[in-house]
Amino acid sequence: MKLNELAPKEGSVKERTRVGRGEGSGKGKTSGKGQKGQKSRSGVSIKGFEGGQMPLYRRLPKRGFNNNFAKNYVELTLARLQAAIDSKLIDPKKALDEDALVAAKVIRRKQDGVKLLGNGELKAKVNLTLTGGATKAAIAAVEKAGGKLELIKQRPQGPSTGKTAVKF
Repeated sequence: MKLNELAPKEGSVKERTRVGRGEGSGKGKTSGKGQKGQKSRSGVSIKGFEGGQMPLYRRLPKRGFNNNFAKNYVELTLARLQAAIDSKLIDPKKALDEDALVAAKVIRRKQDGVKLLGNGELKAKVNLTLTGGATKAAIAAVEKAGGKLELIKQRPQGPSTGKTAVKF
C-alpha cells in the first residue's frame, strides 16, 4: 500500500450539493428554498412570531424574581467528604481548601464558594478552609471529630463602599 493509493471507504464521503447552478441540476432557480417570502431568505428571525397575534410569551403573566446578586454555592456534605477520605482521594492530615477539593475531584467546580452541609458523619480530623459557609450541624461535627473549620468572608463585588474625596 502506498500513500497515493489511500482513499476513503466507498460511500463514506458525500459531495456537497451545489445549488443555484441552473434548472437542469434539480437545485436551480430557488435553490430548494421554495418560493418568495421571509423564510426563503437568509436571516429569518420569526421564532416567536404568531402572525401578528399576541405571542404566547407575552400573553402569559410574569412570575417570580431573579436576584442578580445571589451567590451560587456548591454543596458539600459531610458524608461525601468522609467518602473521599475513605477512598484516599484527599489526605485529612493536610489543610484542605476549595482548590484542593476541586483537584481531588470531590467537587467539580467551586463557583462562588463551597458550603459544608451536616448530612452524614465525619470520623476523620480535618482542617477545612471554605468561603461559602457551613451549617451549625456541620461545624459541630467537624469540631467533634477534632478538626477545625475556617470560614473566609468574601470581599463584596461592585463599586467600593468607602467614600473618596476628589479635589479639583
